[in-house]
Amino acid sequence: MRRLLLILPLVATLSACMDIPQAQAPQRQSVRQSTTAFSPRPEYRQCLSELGAQRATFTPLPDQYFGTGCSNVDTVQLASVHGDTASLALTNLGPVTCDMATTFAAWARFGVDRAAEQILGSHLARIETFGSYNCRNVAGTSRRSGHATANAIDVSAFVLSDGRRISVLDDWDSGTPAERRFLRVVHESACKRFGTTLGPDYNAAHANHFHVEANSGSFCR
Repeated sequence: MRRLLLILPLVATLSACMDIPQAQAPQRQSVRQSTTAFSPRPEYRQCLSELGAQRATFTPLPDQYFGTGCSNVDTVQLASVHGDTASLALTNLGPVTCDMATTFAAWARFGVDRAAEQILGSHLARIETFGSYNCRNVAGTSRRSGHATANAIDVSAFVLSDGRRISVLDDWDSGTPAERRFLRVVHESACKRFGTTLGPDYNAAHANHFHVEANSGSFCR
């Protein structure tokens, strides 16, 4: 009599949850993903309409629930937003909530593109980011980050139409006077639009990016 030996591989995945951008590519989550049928709520449809009116390029996404307080609900894949004169490219973005996307699109045009033209003499061409959705906690706490619900973006640099690249890490303290002024004006503008805005003056973890988050708070550092 033949015997069948079944060998079941056991794979364990351990991922750190920190509200600090990581240099390596994000790891796949070990939790099981469940996807609902795509049936947008009226509020979501209205938000999509507003985002379209802002001339953003995006794709609506179905809701996903990952467990342990992490989800993508009412999100879009945001490919570009629009400035005063041209489309503005975006890098490294995953899903973001539609509310976050509309706030980000307005900030990019009125808070960043116009500041670049007025202070640096060139319009904006691209916004570089460290990403959006990531199932992680606020560093040093057991509280979920805004990234865990796709409601936050970490902005690392701005590229101008003339080719100049202004980065938070390199130019917040060491840039030209105009570059430093530009970054501070952009940061202050974010504070007026987002519920939470964190930058290099907040702590060392934010030395290389602005954390912008659409929520009901009023926290600017």
